[in-house]
Amino acid sequence: MRLSIEVDLDYHFAEATDVLLAVEVAQMADQRLSADRLTVTGSGPLRPIGAEDGIGRRTWMRAAGACRASYRATLDLDRPAVAIGGLAASPLPDLPAEVVPYLWPSRYCEADRFEAFVDKTFAGVAGGAKVEAMAGWIRREMDYVIGSSDVTTTAVDAFLSRRGVCRDFAHLMASFARAAGIPARLVSAYAWGLKPPDFHAVVEVWLDGAWHLVDATGLAPTGGVVRICVGRDATDIAFMTIFGVGQMRAQSVRVARLDDAA
Repeated sequence: MRLSIEVDLDYHFAEATDVLLAVEVAQMADQRLSADRLTVTGSGPLRPIGAEDGIGRRTWMRAAGACRASYRATLDLDRPAVAIGGLAASPLPDLPAEVVPYLWPSRYCEADRFEAFVDKTFAGVAGGAKVEAMAGWIRREMDYVIGSSDVTTTAVDAFLSRRGVCRDFAHLMASFARAAGIPARLVSAYAWGLKPPDFHAVVEVWLDGAWHLVDATGLAPTGGVVRICVGRDATDIAFMTIFGVGQMRAQSVRVARLDDAA
């Protein structure tokens, strides 16, 4: 699958402000960039740095006044479909060192608060089958409501209100998986087929010795998900972190398929 991605961000900063952008497609085995370019006006020099787990990169900038960022990318996705329901959970002592932290609770994923619920609700299934059951529960029980949460909303908050947006669904999915002893990390992504198009949040779970994508919202096929970066929760994967105050004036994301969709 060949995709094009177009991102335009228009912000205003009343005072000079440090900003960390994470909008560039991660170069990985199953998503190969053929071209990409990040252009920013209204800021000082850009300084790229690596992101978590060596996946993707972030870019520091210092912005003042009107600031516009434009990102364009063309890439090829080659991701074989995997039926995760048949995959086994990896024994905990066999986990690679870099995977272990994704078993633990984090700021927005209070996995320890869900252990009793997960044990009772998803008893009798294990591994990938349990992950599928968890994702199915979230899709059935949660309402996707734009504007129903904010940057302070945690997995517990979303669970109690039974509504949220993609980051809330992803926080809840990651919390359920971690509560079951299955490592899970959040993924910021672009997604072909997502309506309306926007930055998207999904989850990767560690099963049978590898990471596997899960979209608890069910809004986009995982075969069309393009990773930007990964992390413990929304703190790590935000497309823009502003160390001060900024005002969004306009923002758009477009993902188009360039080859035959048949």
